[in-house]
Amino acid sequence: MNTARDLPVVDGLKLSAEVRGLLRPGEATADRAGRVHRLPRFFYEVRSWSLAKELLLTPHLHLSELLVVDCREAPRLLEEFPHYVPCAVTLLARFVEDLRVRAGASVYVAANGGYRSPAHALSAHADPHQWACAADVYRIGDTFLNTQAAIEKYGALAREIASEANVLPYGHLPGECDDHLHIDLGYVRLVPAACDESGEI
Repeated sequence: MNTARDLPVVDGLKLSAEVRGLLRPGEATADRAGRVHRLPRFFYEVRSWSLAKELLLTPHLHLSELLVVDCREAPRLLEEFPHYVPCAVTLLARFVEDLRVRAGASVYVAANGGYRSPAHALSAHADPHQWACAADVYRIGDTFLNTQAAIEKYGALAREIASEANVLPYGHLPGECDDHLHIDLGYVRLVPAACDESGEI
């Protein structure tokens, strides 16, 4: 069984100029409120889609479930391999696994609801999705999260799992959700123990 331990870790600053231009490793970028965050620098290298579908990040969550995007992703990052995903994806996976255990049912992440690169068309501002630290959950078990009751029920459950988790409330305004449950862990830049952070950013 493949796990994240089997994935090579790469320093984004050492990738090709083309890929660096899309991932922007270590670059400062602002969120909608103007707060500045540095994009991830270290990534897992995913060499094929079949590997992503086979590789388990947790006992029930495959890496591919957090990598599904549409044609709004940059063609180089959508169609060509290897793909690169920030190392913090493992933290998000553990949170989703905990939610599955608490809910007693499978958790389904929407397309574009896991990792999105800074080059994705939905990435106009800094967003935890670009750190691989956010999940948009559209269904838990047989329940679609498109009602106030369902979003509030599972939102409360998500908040119980980790105090640092940001769970958007139900609603129709910016910063609210009415057709999924948005959970994020903030702007986490995970640096594996064997990595060296020296070098130019």
